Amino acid sequence: MGCNKCCMRCLGGVPYISLVATLLCFSGIALFCGCGHQALTETERLIENYFTRNMQDYITLAYLIEYFQYIIYGLATFFFLYCIALLAEGFYTTSAVRQTFGEFRSTVCGRCLSTTFIAITYFLAVIWLLVFALSALPVFFFYNMATTCHTIDVLSETPSSINQLCVDARQYGLLPWNAVPGKACGMTLSNVCKTREFFLTFDLYIAAFAGAGITLLALLTYVVSTTYNFAVLRYLGRKGLAPRC
Repeated sequence: MGCNKCCMRCLGGVPYISLVATLLCFSGIALFCGCGHQALTETERLIENYFTRNMQDYITLAYLIEYFQYIIYGLATFFFLYCIALLAEGFYTTSAVRQTFGEFRSTVCGRCLSTTFIAITYFLAVIWLLVFALSALPVFFFYNMATTCHTIDVLSETPSSINQLCVDARQYGLLPWNAVPGKACGMTLSNVCKTREFFLTFDLYIAAFAGAGITLLALLTYVVSTTYNFAVLRYLGRKGLAPRC
């Protein structure tokens, strides 16, 4: 019974919602950063091989891709450390603290720390909502490209019609307007869609988009968790009740 009570007490002090949010955040960031990094590399290769002949046309895009990849490294490190901090805060504000150290009291420092986590997490959730929306743009580009290729395959018996079906990378800001050719049309475009680079890049962007969505869900869960913890700290702390979120 003593061992059973000890196990139940330990399990009762686990911040399950914060733990689930942490696992979601780790999974989402791993998908977004890992797949996003490789997708950017494959995009540069796709543009270089099929949409332009002059290196100067995509040199700016290459620099931007490099900068974004460095940003991805920073994002992965930041979210790993921040999620660990949020999980630690969740453990701190459970009943395990009271059971281990005796009577639980809400201090000004504790409430201030919880308020800080709420503000930072809410701000990150708003920013990440924008990231989630922007990560849908490359998915839209490749989906539009795949749809156009499917239409070309259906109309392959009328060459005069399919030559008018094109995907112009310049319209999406990937290349300057003076880039040559800057676009792929007809059977050339259809052949591009059948390459390994296209399928791999499309799948990677879909995975990165899904990772951004999972991370956003994790941040929203953190907002709920930290807000609940703060509410209990503020109103029930003097009675020795600790949150279990």
